[in-house]
Amino acid sequence: MPLIAAATGKTPSRRPVWFMRQAGRSLPEYRAIRANRGMLESCFDPALVCEITMQPVRRHDTDGAILFSDIVVPLKAAGIDLDIVAGTGPVIADPVRTAADVAALPRLERGEVGAITAAIGLILDELPDTTALIGFAGAPFTLASYLIEGGPSRTYQRTKTMMLAEPALWHELMGALTDITIGFLHAQLDAGVDAVQLFDSWAGALSAATYETYVAPHSARVMAEVAGYGVPRIHFGVGTGELLAAMTEVGADVIGVDWRVPLDVAAERVGYGVAIQGNLDPTVLMAGHAVIERELARIIREGERAVDAGALGHILNLGHGVLPDTDPEAITRAVELIHTL
Repeated sequence: MPLIAAATGKTPSRRPVWFMRQAGRSLPEYRAIRANRGMLESCFDPALVCEITMQPVRRHDTDGAILFSDIVVPLKAAGIDLDIVAGTGPVIADPVRTAADVAALPRLERGEVGAITAAIGLILDELPDTTALIGFAGAPFTLASYLIEGGPSRTYQRTKTMMLAEPALWHELMGALTDITIGFLHAQLDAGVDAVQLFDSWAGALSAATYETYVAPHSARVMAEVAGYGVPRIHFGVGTGELLAAMTEVGADVIGVDWRVPLDVAAERVGYGVAIQGNLDPTVLMAGHAVIERELARIIREGERAVDAGALGHILNLGHGVLPDTDPEAITRAVELIHTL
């Protein structure tokens, strides 16, 4: 598998590429199959998860298939009352803000994510042998931010206030969410995924000192608990240029980089010794073929400089997810170009 080879310091047979949020939104076949189906309902339908996961692989010939799911799926499976509202994102019915709220959080039992593990089995039966299946989970901090804020936030005011003013309660909450994250990843790994990505999507809202004190120990426990499976562990967040070293040190084998930091600079910041993933700005895919070709050539040069300096490998990806209005043909052409450059 080219993606696994690049992640582990081997020479891939072709330059590997996959895109975050490739399974969904931009694809007409996705919109058709999701018509009148809620997001969470879809995430617990094994046949539907398999079909949506496979759609971009069939259409674009990507080297990775990302499991169709959502970072709040294990919270929903555990019994937390939440929904994913179109145009808004996850909305929590009863935000977690007190010691009693934290104490009442449920645990995740393996059977509660049986639909997800069943979907993985269906995907593996259909997936080409050369394409890696990537499982994923939300990191404890990002899950905590949704639970505390009650939904998406721009300031993370309540989250940071609990973190700083009530550190004991914060670590209790993070410990519970770390257990849920580990359980969800174990279920996926036991079902046969080839790699896992830990999404700490909103960690970029934190300072380096705050991240290292209040977040890193819990993410490190997640990474340590999945290390025994021997599969690549990818770590990614948005706006985390100043946190890249700390996010790598928690146990990442591959560090995801958004478009704000050049790949060779990112590799230098993390000290090499790991693979890098990224980092095309998603809007480039909407700017025409000439721009796509120019930007991909630049990113590939940066990735090659990073590898020459000691990075294990380069997996090409976006710096965040595919935008809903992206022309699928532009994605297909970009993949073809990446495989020839």
